[in-house]
Amino acid sequence: MKIKHALPGDIERSSMAIIAGELAQRGVVLPPEREAVVKRVIHATADFDYAEALRFTPQAVELGQAALRRGTPIVTDTNMAKAGVSRPSLEKLGCGLHCFMAEPEVARLAKERGITRAAVSMEKAAREYPGAILAVGNAPTALLRIAELLEEGLRPALVIGVPVGFVNVVESKELLFAACESCGVPAIAAMGRKGGSNVAAAICNALLYGAAGTLDPAARGWR
Repeated sequence: MKIKHALPGDIERSSMAIIAGELAQRGVVLPPEREAVVKRVIHATADFDYAEALRFTPQAVELGQAALRRGTPIVTDTNMAKAGVSRPSLEKLGCGLHCFMAEPEVARLAKERGITRAAVSMEKAAREYPGAILAVGNAPTALLRIAELLEEGLRPALVIGVPVGFVNVVESKELLFAACESCGVPAIAAMGRKGGSNVAAAICNALLYGAAGTLDPAARGWR
């Protein structure tokens, strides 16, 4: 066995080159503005289905990056997704990062009302950071609540809807995407059952790198 690369920057560049080559072999041509997001998700999952499963509202990537350049915060539905978002990129752009799922008050309200903590955490996000980027990688109920909040007037900068699973997952993504289209809210969603906190973090990172001009790892200080 021959190890090709050992440094992080070289590994990432080689991985992206392999992804580009395999996409070309499959006859997949990605719109330039969406290319970095799709490739970053494939890089995080080794799953080429995302080349077709990821759906974007018009200019979702450009609007998301513009929001990040303004220092717009990101709110995730899990601490796992939060842990995967690039801290140096957030600091460079002056963006906050939040997850309310583990807060005692969120747990208390969810129990009292008989709903999920994910739904309550999105309500808290809507109150405290109404113009944030909402990144959901685990909880369909978070997407369902966001769709309701959109109808009530919430206008986040971007919604990333990529929960994984079997119960209400497909339906919540379709409902959320339709609500975003109807309300003119930018959205990126992984249609179907696939997704996860790692996918949510990967999309956030692709947008952060694009906004900060650090898509190449060398620009992030990697060798």
